[in-house]
Amino acid sequence: MRFTIYQESRVGRRRTNQDRVAYSYTRDALLLVLADGMGGHLYGEVAAQISVQFITQSFQQEARPKVVDPVLFLSRVLSNAHHAILDYAFDKHLSDIPRTTIVACLVQDGVAHWAHAGDSRLYLLRKQRIQAQTRDHSRVQLMLDQGLLDAQAAATHPGRNRIFSCLGGNHPPQIEFSRGTPLVNGDVIAICSDGVWGPLEGHRIAQVLSDGKVMESVPRLMDEAEEKGGAQCDNLTLIAVTWHDEQQDDTPDTVSTRTMPEDANNTRMEGFGRSKREPDDLSDDEIERAIREINAAIHKFK
Repeated sequence: MRFTIYQESRVGRRRTNQDRVAYSYTRDALLLVLADGMGGHLYGEVAAQISVQFITQSFQQEARPKVVDPVLFLSRVLSNAHHAILDYAFDKHLSDIPRTTIVACLVQDGVAHWAHAGDSRLYLLRKQRIQAQTRDHSRVQLMLDQGLLDAQAAATHPGRNRIFSCLGGNHPPQIEFSRGTPLVNGDVIAICSDGVWGPLEGHRIAQVLSDGKVMESVPRLMDEAEEKGGAQCDNLTLIAVTWHDEQQDDTPDTVSTRTMPEDANNTRMEGFGRSKREPDDLSDDEIERAIREINAAIHKFK
């Protein structure tokens, strides 16, 4: 495989960052995953962390160097991540179960498969156009589908952040799966939280990212989203990958997996406790305890 990849997450104007993002690749498979946590003090980011960490670690264990079945893999790991969140809430005696959106994309054999729950989005961009896009699991999207709102009204609707499917919470997630989509040279897969797509229209995201130079275009798009988000700017996270043919020459930013051993993987995952916090928000001991509890919840479903 040959690709260029870049991810970034920012706290925006919030006290903490409840978004989580990661990627992992082997010689023959690539995983992208993003979660946007929902919930009060600490617990939204716990749900997001459990989801991203569980899915990424499962990929590391099963991709040797590919997973057996991409769709079954995505179905199983998202379902198990949901139950790991429930188990965490049960052990902590929480009255309100933490929740998180999720988008996970697996690429192998040159074909992309993705699954999602909630309103974090995946865009597949080809030749400066949106080739495919996830459908938000939100109240506003349902109203759009029914013709009760137009796009302009949806952008400012007070219920735009109300979603009906997520990992965690009191109801099983309604996970939506894509068809396998073959990638061609220059395709860009972009996954983002609503802090990015909320202030920006889809065509603007496609316009900025479609040049394929994700190392430069992702920070530029994040700057634009953060500026337009203003004083109410939410956490914003974006991961983008440009797919390259094997025949193309390598550049300094290109990842080539040709020489990777079959049992090796390379992973980048944002760690828990790295978000910008107020000095009195969480102590180091509380963060360490949360990490231990997260790992314990994940371990039960391995």
